[in-house]
Amino acid sequence: MKTFETQVLIIGGGVTGTGLARDLTLRGVDCILVEKGDINAGASGANHGLLHSGARYVSSDPGSATECMREAALLKKTASECIEDTGGLFVAVQGDDEKYIADFPLLCEKSGIPVTILDPVDAIEMEPALSKRVIAAFFVQDASIDPFKLSLENIEQARRLGCTLQRHAQVDHFDLDHKRIRTTMIRNTLTGELSNIEAEQVVNASGAWAKEIAGLAGISFDLTYSKGSLLITHSRIAQRVVNRLRPSANADILVPGGTVSILGTTSVSIDSLDKIIPTVAEIDLMVSEASAMIPVLEKTRFIRSYAGVRPLFGSGNASDDRQISRSFALLDHAKDGVENFVSITGGKLTTYRLMAEKTADLICHRMDIHIPCQTKTEPLPSVLSARWTKPDLSPKNLLQGNVLDKTLLCECEMVPASIIDSLIASIRHRFGKPDLKSLGVRSRIGKGACQGTFCSIRISSHLYDTETLNGDQGIGDLQSFLNERWRGVRPLLWNESLSQAELQEALHCGMFGLELY
Repeated sequence: MKTFETQVLIIGGGVTGTGLARDLTLRGVDCILVEKGDINAGASGANHGLLHSGARYVSSDPGSATECMREAALLKKTASECIEDTGGLFVAVQGDDEKYIADFPLLCEKSGIPVTILDPVDAIEMEPALSKRVIAAFFVQDASIDPFKLSLENIEQARRLGCTLQRHAQVDHFDLDHKRIRTTMIRNTLTGELSNIEAEQVVNASGAWAKEIAGLAGISFDLTYSKGSLLITHSRIAQRVVNRLRPSANADILVPGGTVSILGTTSVSIDSLDKIIPTVAEIDLMVSEASAMIPVLEKTRFIRSYAGVRPLFGSGNASDDRQISRSFALLDHAKDGVENFVSITGGKLTTYRLMAEKTADLICHRMDIHIPCQTKTEPLPSVLSARWTKPDLSPKNLLQGNVLDKTLLCECEMVPASIIDSLIASIRHRFGKPDLKSLGVRSRIGKGACQGTFCSIRISSHLYDTETLNGDQGIGDLQSFLNERWRGVRPLLWNESLSQAELQEALHCGMFGLELY
């Protein structure tokens, strides 16, 4: 059994874990990051991609509002390549709470959040898809952010500075001795191989799974699981983020994501993390609710739905998950009897850098390291291996003739074989064996209108041609990739989506004999 030694073990490969790895390595701290799946396998890969101005929380959670405002402004300077600085609108329609509308600019001012009052006519001119029943509108500094590019670039810089990333590496158990975690046993989820990691400090940054990981050390804390479902439109509906001006409710945000828009979200309390999927009832509810703000959504084609789980720190006794703070919690488990163990949970994508900074400060204090945080001022380097997650990049490059040197493998998102080849080489060099899922995390394959129906076959064939796959490996790989896409399509089976699903079933189930569920 292999044993690895490091100063800090980070558990969780979402944006907080990768951000922490970058923060620590910039301070000269050696670390290993383990992730039971792949980068952004949890909530970091299942959100709006909204970079909050903070305005959404000025009434319900002023502390989170201020955190979001400050961090969003900082990220626009240090991670600008991951951000489309769209701006955002808050709009109210006839029937919305007039007191909430009147209080909104005052609450924004109180939290230090810039806000501009708009004439409803001007707002509709800015975003023609808005309902003609808009009675109030405000402009704020919302933006959209690519969470995959963000996490990939964080871990890439960390890796270059000495961090080790272990994908498909699940924590099996901790060995505790004299109030410290002496070793952490890791199980490879693909091979079953076991290894040990000896670390001076252990950080639990596993998102919704933070309570489970803490439980392995005999520690318990309150964590509420709030499932949020979202919808992806076939085309981009608005140029800016559009928010419903009312207390947080279902389907009150529409976020532009390159060539599409993302509508969400719901907030459903769940007890288990085993099956996180959208339901037909949630989809129907979101379309119905959002159409009051943007009527065209009633007739829009949606190409996919997905769901993530918000880990909300605090009691689940609240009558509504939305009443629980969206701020983060940094838990020093020395008070629980484990001196070299901390958990960082809660929070939002927008505040990931701050969460990483505060965690790194605590870890460095414990280790008597006095190097300040550099992520406040150090720009996040752009790397080629994280380039292809951007929705509208491949078409631009193809038109410019920069990468069209081989056959297109994904026609929906215009991804040529040359991009797949570069990603295969990158994954082999850094993280191990490539497969369809790992390529999907790092590119746009499977994210277009056909949801992998055709590109999955072409790319599987290419993986065989390049000897990345051998024997019958491609069958399980193809099935796993398509099931991930299929579970997001199932709640949308009407009109064009139903026809597309029938074609996919005929091709993959009828011709190839795969079982999709």
